[in-house]
Amino acid sequence: MKHPDKENGSKPDLSIIPPLQDILNHSSIPASGIDIKYIKIIADRHIEKFRSLLLRQEYSGKPNRSFLLEEIVQSCLREIKDLTGNHLNRVINGTGIILHTNLGRAPLAPAASQHIAEVTENYCNLEFDLESGRRGERNTVVEDIICLITGAGDAVVVNNNAAAVLLVLNSLCRRKEVPVSRGELVEIGGSFRMPEVMKAGMVKMVEVGTTNKTHLKDYEDALTARTGGILKVHTSNYRVMGFTASVSLDDLVNLAGRHQVPLIYDMGSGVIEGIEQWGYPHEPVAREYVEAGVDIITFSADKVLGGAQAGIIIGKEKFIRTIKNNHLLRALRCDKLTYAALDATLRLYLDPGALPENLPVVAMMRISISELRNRGNDMINKLKGLPLRMEVKDTFSQMGSGALPLEKIPSMAVEFMPIGMSVNNFSRKLRHATPAIVGYIERDTYLLNLRTIRADEIPLIVESIRKIWNS
Repeated sequence: MKHPDKENGSKPDLSIIPPLQDILNHSSIPASGIDIKYIKIIADRHIEKFRSLLLRQEYSGKPNRSFLLEEIVQSCLREIKDLTGNHLNRVINGTGIILHTNLGRAPLAPAASQHIAEVTENYCNLEFDLESGRRGERNTVVEDIICLITGAGDAVVVNNNAAAVLLVLNSLCRRKEVPVSRGELVEIGGSFRMPEVMKAGMVKMVEVGTTNKTHLKDYEDALTARTGGILKVHTSNYRVMGFTASVSLDDLVNLAGRHQVPLIYDMGSGVIEGIEQWGYPHEPVAREYVEAGVDIITFSADKVLGGAQAGIIIGKEKFIRTIKNNHLLRALRCDKLTYAALDATLRLYLDPGALPENLPVVAMMRISISELRNRGNDMINKLKGLPLRMEVKDTFSQMGSGALPLEKIPSMAVEFMPIGMSVNNFSRKLRHATPAIVGYIERDTYLLNLRTIRADEIPLIVESIRKIWNS
């Protein structure tokens, strides 16, 4: 529909734009909770927005000052509400993806949350040696426990695993060549690719083998006087299947040793305790790589390990010492929140048998199908009487974040079909609940996968769904 002013060819009436003071004097503005200097900036911006609409003859409201004043005030209040609210909000994860990158990956253990609160609400000895009374080194907070659990000679922590790989390459192989199999040139979330990480580490990538087959001779042929190290990358977020061949770690360890260059292994997801004890296929743990003779190993702390975002570098002391002396380490180091979370999380691994009770990631991996079914039936019973068709269904979960990419974990989900409301609208309303609830739509039904929903979150979901019809 054309605007009347456009049809008549008349100029817009800019006199209907209220002055700034009228907006500041509006009864709704003083209670907004923002200092007047910021309100002026916001109000000026919204006045200009509506002026622009009028000049382009795209304003569709009533052409009078009082109506436009209310529109501008409400527009300002919406921005103020957005500014004053939390932008990082709690989410109930009903996707069934345990390590959901977009939802923050691993939820922290209560012990880690408590330790973060203690450390951040007070001063702490982040870089202070309480024994000598002198300046200390922050890495010592977790260095000893990492070495104990993994069997490594030394360790260092940075802010994520991509940073760990970059720092290792820049420290040990800068301006040198690094062979890597074509079948291991992974791309991780957000389009971060191994070739780009290697380039940022200031090394020359030498591709060896093919996508599906790489042989020991391919590495041997690539080694020259310019070689700075050999890189092996765990294909944690995919698998090459069928007609394939890869080189064993033992062969690469021997090859690197003969040529006196470090073997660097990016193991990705960071398994440090055998997951087969919880009914999953064997996934090599960090200690196995150390014992195999790998010189440097990198992995994530916020995936299967279940901690805060960090990249852990372990390996032989002489190589870690060189890495610690790289000035890039200061740019990539972690803060006290990460160290507090990692410290508390790693201490849980000193008692592996208690991990299912103490570490949320392991708890979600271990929970039984019968317990999930009971939770689903409980949810349905508490929602009876609402215009919803509901059913507890068999489904599966995934680890996510590149961990166990082929493993479908049996699970249960509650399937919802709202009556008199579209599934998309039902999903949107749950995303806007407090806390937000994120599930998924499948064949025009809405599902909440119960493996990633804690028992104490069931009442919150029930309350939010009831509010959709009671509001």
